[in-house]
Amino acid sequence: MSYRINEEYPGDYEAKQAILEVGRRMYAKNFVAANDGNISCKVGDNALWCTPTGVSKGYMTDDMLVLTDLDGNVLRGSWKPSSEMKMHLRVYTENPGVKAVVHAHPPAATSYAIAGLPLNRAILTEAVMGIGEIPIAPYAMPGTEEVPDSIAPFVNTHNGCLLANHGALTWGSDVMEAWMRMESVEYYALVSMYTHGLIGQANELTCDQVDRLIERRTRSGITTGGRPLCRNCGADGIPACVRCGSPEAVARMNAAAQTTPAAASEATPEEIAEVTRIVQSILAGGSFR
Repeated sequence: MSYRINEEYPGDYEAKQAILEVGRRMYAKNFVAANDGNISCKVGDNALWCTPTGVSKGYMTDDMLVLTDLDGNVLRGSWKPSSEMKMHLRVYTENPGVKAVVHAHPPAATSYAIAGLPLNRAILTEAVMGIGEIPIAPYAMPGTEEVPDSIAPFVNTHNGCLLANHGALTWGSDVMEAWMRMESVEYYALVSMYTHGLIGQANELTCDQVDRLIERRTRSGITTGGRPLCRNCGADGIPACVRCGSPEAVARMNAAAQTTPAAASEATPEEIAEVTRIVQSILAGGSFR
């Protein structure tokens, strides 16, 4: 039986094979340990295949996968879906355009998630164009509704997020795109760790360079990803320029605009008297001291 609705979705076989392939890649690259991680793929407006609970992603078989609806009800399969499917379902509900979701625990990205640090510095042109910035969702107890609530704000504006003290979550138009974004997130985190941590120096992009990359990203059809912070922003991650969205920078800009040249250059009576004394001294052939 096929749950394929139209050409917008993959067929059952295609979706299941993609999930199995990504599961093997995820395990081979050490993005998960033991039975960690989960993958899902929509095959209809209200049907998706997902990975089962308690099974290594590197050793899954076709018969282990589970078909559910967007409420989490099992439609087909004898295994139990992962309790973390709640966040997958929330992604699909918040953004119907998403067709696949991948959750993993890649070491570098998870380290940033544990440290409470988003991946938001403009250091890689490929990262700016491909995935943009990766925000961090606040800590939530795994398996509860806290998790889907924590990621909901990012689903329509970004391509993935870090899960505080947990791991990473990415989504896309198909399973492979969601997986490639997970790989990109880990690479972004690893390079950030090398440059900021081990080397201690990173030549970050300027605002203009970031703007041009985002313009090219938009022209290529990628309208999500947010805007990484340019080099003008502080090391503490606080935006320091208007284009990066800093309210403080906007306030400073407005304050400067309201300062008139006359007010900025207005001298006190004492200063005027001193300048007059110096000029008179010079005209008399004396010293200005």
